[in-house]
Amino acid sequence: MEKKNDEGRDAKMFYSITEVAQILNIPASTLRYWEKELPSVNPRKSKGGTRKYTAEDIQELRLIYRLVKQEGHTIEGTKKRLQRRRLPEMKKQDALDRLYAVRSELMGIIDELDKIIPNE
Repeated sequence: MEKKNDEGRDAKMFYSITEVAQILNIPASTLRYWEKELPSVNPRKSKGGTRKYTAEDIQELRLIYRLVKQEGHTIEGTKKRLQRRRLPEMKKQDALDRLYAVRSELMGIIDELDKIIPNE
């Protein structure tokens, strides 16, 4: 059974810039512009430089479309909104990284103590 996306189309692993432009009903040049201006738009590229968009990329582009085309945000305003959205994720990851570092350090201390203190 084929997977279906939100529009009922067969889900694919990758979409071309032409397909994404058709899905969003915008010119391919707009997608290239957003890619240049917005760090969150970063499709994979083939060795030949052909853009390969994933379903996740399309979801991000739908959000950008809503912010720019429907809500009237500038590209700079959209960039700020997207960065703010990622801030909690970044803070969470930073906290996790610190916790893993502390855990690693504590495990090292435990190992050293095990060497010094004989087991009873």
